[in-house]
Amino acid sequence: MALMDFIKKQFIDILQWTEDGDGTLAWRFPMQEMEIQNGASLTVRDSQLALFVNEGQVADVFGPGMYKLNTQTLPVLTYLQNWDKLFESPFKSDVYFFSTRGQLDQKWGTPNPITIRDKDLGIVRLRAFGIYSYHLSDAKAFYQKISGSRERYGRDELEGQLRNTLVAGISDLFGESGVPFIDMAANQDEFGRAMFAKAAPLFAEYGLTLDSLVVQNVSLPEELQKVLDQKIGMNMIGDLQRFTQYQVANAIPEAAKNEGGMAGLGVGMGAGVGFGQVMAQALGQAVAAPAAAPGGAATVSADEVVAMLEKLHGLVQKGILSQAEFDAKKAELLQKLG
Repeated sequence: MALMDFIKKQFIDILQWTEDGDGTLAWRFPMQEMEIQNGASLTVRDSQLALFVNEGQVADVFGPGMYKLNTQTLPVLTYLQNWDKLFESPFKSDVYFFSTRGQLDQKWGTPNPITIRDKDLGIVRLRAFGIYSYHLSDAKAFYQKISGSRERYGRDELEGQLRNTLVAGISDLFGESGVPFIDMAANQDEFGRAMFAKAAPLFAEYGLTLDSLVVQNVSLPEELQKVLDQKIGMNMIGDLQRFTQYQVANAIPEAAKNEGGMAGLGVGMGAGVGFGQVMAQALGQAVAAPAAAPGGAATVSADEVVAMLEKLHGLVQKGILSQAEFDAKKAELLQKLG
């Protein structure tokens, strides 16, 4: 009976893996009832690693090359099997091949805004996305942490884990660096380098090497971006009085399109002339503020005067300023040029 079992067995004398380019990272050589012949040939191609596993214990790892399998080339397996220095009979072992090709153009991003504590803005939610690349570099770690004894493990199965690893690091990154969101968003290259440094050790735990990481966009949700834009605008304007004058001047043309709009500004339809006088005064203050210089000398440029006259003329056409009020203001502005 034992002789018949021996005859039925198939002996493997060549072990190799021809990758099919389907994104497979780990592949188990089909052993079934077969055993590996003493002196068998192992071929590990460029961008591959091979790993021998004996009854669940990781044994020998092979890089690219051609090997004759014996006690000299399988020292760990020899120790685990308690072989003598030479062995004649075939042996059983699980053999796994791993692809070390670069996995390029992998996309990462925040499917939902993540909450961070920002130095300048306080608690905010942000979005970010970009691309990264990596390659498998440690077969033993990848086998123990990721692929295990599965027949095949693909790149797509790993994508979600790696993406979540990158996204989870963003919150820690902002907290540890203390760099405000505005500075991070303005320098995406620096942000990418910081994320790379944060993520590389996490990839290494899985037996992977992170080759590159690019941040393509960092943004706030639309409603928060509007608030930030207003904050930036106020900081740029600085002078609240001038900002108010600017806002009112820009609101008048829209409000003048309908009767209700003018009333919404607190101006009755019968007070058009008075309102025109108020506006002329306000616009005059807006011009006078930057015009004043030490000694009282006027510093208004010709371009500024032309721009202001165009605005005033627009108010005349809408019936907000009278022609007399416009002429008076025009004379005042032209005098400043003199």
